[in-house]
Amino acid sequence: QVQLVESGGGLVEAGGSLRLSCAVSRNILYFNALGWYRQAPGKQRELVAEITSGGTTNYADSVKGRFTISKDYAKNTVTLQMNSLKPEDIAVYYCMGRRVGVIYWGQGTQVTVSS
Repeated sequence: QVQLVESGGGLVEAGGSLRLSCAVSRNILYFNALGWYRQAPGKQRELVAEITSGGTTNYADSVKGRFTISKDYAKNTVTLQMNSLKPEDIAVYYCMGRRVGVIYWGQGTQVTVSS
């Protein structure tokens, strides 16, 4: 059973920073890719950032230059550093792990940005 547990969401002023962390219940080498998605009210879930087993990263255009994804093999965590936050970043952020077409999701953490 794979579990992903997010933490670090909250309320921040526009221009501020938050750091999201996802604790994974098994060795993250198991996954082909790990990442973060978000879902704003009334919108579909969308990719924010992804990192492959080889370390290649992929970011949504809207967060490039502001967000950074990283992973820690020793702690089995994947982290999303979010800087220069904007009101349009408001959403529930979900941690994702993918292996051979199977996708695992965390329960989500709310990020709210006040203008």
